[in-house]
Amino acid sequence: MIRTAALDALPVREAVPALVSALDGHGTAVLCAPPGTGKTTLVPLVLAGLVGGGPRRRVVVAEPRRIAARAAARRMAWLLGEQVGGAVGFTVRGERVAGPNTVVEVVTTGVLLQRLQRDQELTGVDVVILDECHERHLDADTVAAFLLDVRETLRPELRLVAASATTDSAGWARVLGRGSPGGAPVVEAAGVSYPVETVWAPPARPVRPPHGMRVDPAQLTHVASVVRRALTERTGDVLCFLPGVGEIARVAGQLAGVDAEVLQIHGRAPAAVQDAVLSVADHRRVILSTAVAESSLTVPGVRVVVDSGLAREPRMDHARGLGALATVRASRAAGRQRAGRAGREAPGAVYRCWAEAEDGRLAAFPSPEIRIADLAQFALQAACWGDPDATGLALPDAPPAGAMAAAREVLVAVGAVTPAGGVTARGQRMARLGLHPRLARALLDGSAALGGRRAAEVVALIGEEPPREYGDDLAGAWRRARAGGDAYAARWRTEVGRLERAAGATAEARPRTPLGSGAVPDDAAAGLVAALAFPERVAKARGEGIFLMAGGTAAELGDGSPLRSAPWLAVAVADRAPHSASARVRLAAVIDEDTARTAAAHLLSDGEEVHWEDGDLVARAAERLGAIELAVRPLRAPDPALVRAALLDGLRAEGLGLLRWSPDALALRARLGFLHRTLGGAWPDVADDRALLERADDWLEPELSRARRRTDLARIDAGQALNRLLPWATGEAARLDELAPERLEVPSGSRIRLDYSAEHGQPVLAVKLQELFGLAQTPRVAGVPVLVHLLSPAGRPAAVTADLASFWQGGYRAVRAELRGRYPKHPWPEDPATAEPTRHTNARLRR
Repeated sequence: MIRTAALDALPVREAVPALVSALDGHGTAVLCAPPGTGKTTLVPLVLAGLVGGGPRRRVVVAEPRRIAARAAARRMAWLLGEQVGGAVGFTVRGERVAGPNTVVEVVTTGVLLQRLQRDQELTGVDVVILDECHERHLDADTVAAFLLDVRETLRPELRLVAASATTDSAGWARVLGRGSPGGAPVVEAAGVSYPVETVWAPPARPVRPPHGMRVDPAQLTHVASVVRRALTERTGDVLCFLPGVGEIARVAGQLAGVDAEVLQIHGRAPAAVQDAVLSVADHRRVILSTAVAESSLTVPGVRVVVDSGLAREPRMDHARGLGALATVRASRAAGRQRAGRAGREAPGAVYRCWAEAEDGRLAAFPSPEIRIADLAQFALQAACWGDPDATGLALPDAPPAGAMAAAREVLVAVGAVTPAGGVTARGQRMARLGLHPRLARALLDGSAALGGRRAAEVVALIGEEPPREYGDDLAGAWRRARAGGDAYAARWRTEVGRLERAAGATAEARPRTPLGSGAVPDDAAAGLVAALAFPERVAKARGEGIFLMAGGTAAELGDGSPLRSAPWLAVAVADRAPHSASARVRLAAVIDEDTARTAAAHLLSDGEEVHWEDGDLVARAAERLGAIELAVRPLRAPDPALVRAALLDGLRAEGLGLLRWSPDALALRARLGFLHRTLGGAWPDVADDRALLERADDWLEPELSRARRRTDLARIDAGQALNRLLPWATGEAARLDELAPERLEVPSGSRIRLDYSAEHGQPVLAVKLQELFGLAQTPRVAGVPVLVHLLSPAGRPAAVTADLASFWQGGYRAVRAELRGRYPKHPWPEDPATAEPTRHTNARLRR
C-alpha cells in the first residue's frame, strides 16, 4: 500500500508540477532542492507515473555512490509499500536487485556509463535523473555529456534532470540547455523549515593543516572532544564528518566510553552496518562518516552534526604516474550539505571545527574531478564514444590538455587506443570491464597467463586496496583475503566473481607473451599482475628498503616490511606526499627481472648514452627499463654529435670556467664587453655565459668538436677562441686596440693596463698620482672618460676621480696634505700642472 501521508509530507511535491512542465517543454531541467525535501525519492516516482497519476515511464536515477543507490531504492520501495526489486530496483557494481516489472531503477553513475557504452540509445529508458550532480564526480560529468549527445543525435525525446541541493544551477542550466537561449529551465523547491544553529568550535591551539593524506592528530583529538561536547549540550544522534576511514577509526577509539553507540559508515562498511545507520534506533548513537552521508541519505534521529571541515579529493602526479587522495578543506557547498543533515527531521545544530573568520575563505564548490584526477578511464570512455579528444562533449569543465595527453600515453601503452587516439578492439574489451585501463590490461593479460580466477583475485585486491592491517605484501594480502571472514574479504570475493565473469566474456585469444600459467606460484602471480597493471612501477632495489621505479621515481618501504630485501618489486599502490622526492609503497609484490622485462617491454631500450655526469663526460652503451639501468658497457667511439651536445651541457651546468682563461683572455673578454655596452652594433655580447654558449658554433669550433672529456675543455684557449667573435666582416675588428686599448700611456711614459671588468662602469686606470703630473684632462676610451684610481707611492688608493681637472684644483691639496709627510721622498709639488711626471723618488729625480 502506498504511504500517501509520507509522500504528501515531502516538500518537493510543490515543485513537481513545474518540473513536469519544464520537461514537457524543454526535455531537460535543473532541480535545486535542499536536503530532506524528497528530490531523490518522490520525483522519480512521479516522473515514472507510480504516484500522482501521470503516464507510465521508465526512469533511471544515477547516484554517485553505491550506498546512496541502495538507500534511495529502499526508501522509494517503502513509500510504495513494496520490496526492492518490484517497481523499484537498484544496480550497483556486483549487485543487481531488479525485475521485469521494475520501472524506477537506481544505479551508480559508473553502471550507467557502462550501459551507455553498450547501448547508446539507452533503449527503453524515458527519463534519467542525475542526482547530487554538485559533487562533480568524473563519471557523473561524463554521463551527462553522453546523455546530451544522445538527445541531440539519437533520442531527442529522452528527458534529463540534473538534481542537487547545492549545485551551480546556472552552470548546469547552460550545459543541459546547450543551443537553447537561456539554457535549461531551473526549478527550485523550498526546503524543510527546521532551523539549524551553527556553533563555531575551533581548536583552542593551532593545528597543522592537512598535508597529503596526513591529518594532525591534535585535530582529530579536537573533533572527538567536540563530539563529546555535543553529546552533553544537545539531544538526538550525532553525525560526525571525517575525511577518511583511518580518521574515523582513530576518532572512534577516542570516543570509547561515551554514553552512545558509536557506528562507522563509509564506502567499505559492511551492509549490516549501513542498514543499522539508516534505520531508526531506540538508543542514542554517534555516527562517524565520510562524505557518503553528505547527500542522498537520510540518517534518522540525527539532530547534531559535527563537521571536521576536511574532505578527500583525488590528486594525480602525471609526471610520475602516481595517483593519490589528498586531504583538503571542504568547500562551503559541502559544509551546507553536511549542516543540512541536522535539520531534516527537527531543529538541530552543526558544530563546525574551525573559526567563523575562516569560513569565507573556503572554496565555494568542490574541485571538479575532471580537473584534478587521473583521466585514463575517462579518455578511454571518450574514445569508445567516438570523441577521443572529448572536444565535442558538453562537459561542465573541459579536461586539462596535459592530463589528457598523459592519459593518452597510458592508453597507447596498454594497447587500448592507437597513437592517433582511435579505440582498438582491445580497448573496447577493456572499457566493458568497468575497470581502470591499467587494471583492465592486467586482468586480460593476467587471465591469459594465469587463468581468469587467479588474475581476477589479484586485480580485485589492487582495485579496492585492502585494509592496512593486511600489510604491504600483495601476495600476503591475497592469502589473507582468501582465508578471511571480515567485511573486506566478503566484498573482495563478490568483486572477484564479477571480474572472472567479465574476463571470460571479453577473453582474448592468447597472451601477448606466453608466460606459462601451469606452475606460477602465488607470489610470482601476484607480482606479474601488479607489473602488468603498473609497468612504470616495476622497481629495482637501490638499497635496503629503497627502490627506483621504471618511471624514474624513488620508492621506499616502511620499516618492518617483509619486502625490504627484495631485489625487484612490482608496486601496486603507492603515493607521494607533497614536496617529497620519494613515493611511499603501500602494496607491492616481489618479482624477478624477467617478469619486469615482460610486463614493461615497451619501456625497454638499448642505446648509446652520452651525457655530462658528476663533472665529466660519460659515454656508455646502456640497456634500460625506463629509468632502471639493467646493463652497461663503456663506449670507445661515441657519436661525435652526442659528445659535443654533452660537453655543451657540461659548460651550461658548470660554466665557461671549464675552459682555460689566461689573464689576457679575461682582459679581452672584458674589453669586448665594454665595447658591446658602449658601442653595441657589431661588437658581440660576451659578458653572459648563456649568450656565449648560444654562439658556441661561432667561437668554440673546431676545438669543441675535438674534445672528448673535461680535460680537453681545460686545454681550449678561451682568449684565442674569443677572437673569432670579433667583427671581422665589417672591418671593425682592426679597431679593437684603438677603441678599447689594452694599455694607456701616461705622462710619466708608463703604459698602464686598463681594467674593463666593471660590469656596467667605466674602464679603470689605476696609476700612481705622481705619474699624472701635467695631465689636465681625464683620458677617454671610445668616448668614455676613464675612472682614474690615483695611487699613493706604495700603490694604495689615495683618490678616485673621473674629472682630473677638478681634482687638481681641489682634491689634490687634501691628498698632498695627508700623504707628503708619510712619503717625504716623493715629489708633492704645490702646482701639479707644471710639475714633471715621474715614477721615481726625489733622489732619483736629482740624479
